[in-house]
Amino acid sequence: MHRDLQATTHEDPIYIEEGVVHYCVANMPGAVPRTSTIALTNATFAYVLALAEKGWRKAVAEDPALKKGLNVCEGKVTCKPVAEAFGLKYSEIKP
Repeated sequence: MHRDLQATTHEDPIYIEEGVVHYCVANMPGAVPRTSTIALTNATFAYVLALAEKGWRKAVAEDPALKKGLNVCEGKVTCKPVAEAFGLKYSEIKP
């Protein structure tokens, strides 16, 4: 039987449900701000560089990951789940 995950703390970080260990400590990046910032920078810098060097249209056209990350473009919702969640019209991306 599935239950919603319960929040845990640093003092009591895990619980076991149906033989599965759950770790649900909130705001883990806040516990290690420098390390998490470096990790985020390393993970996103290539995208920032592509956008800066190519412009958003060419970068999005060439990179499916960037295209997936574009939610709104020129006033149109270009992310289907976002459009569905808010009852808005979905539009294909036209970079």
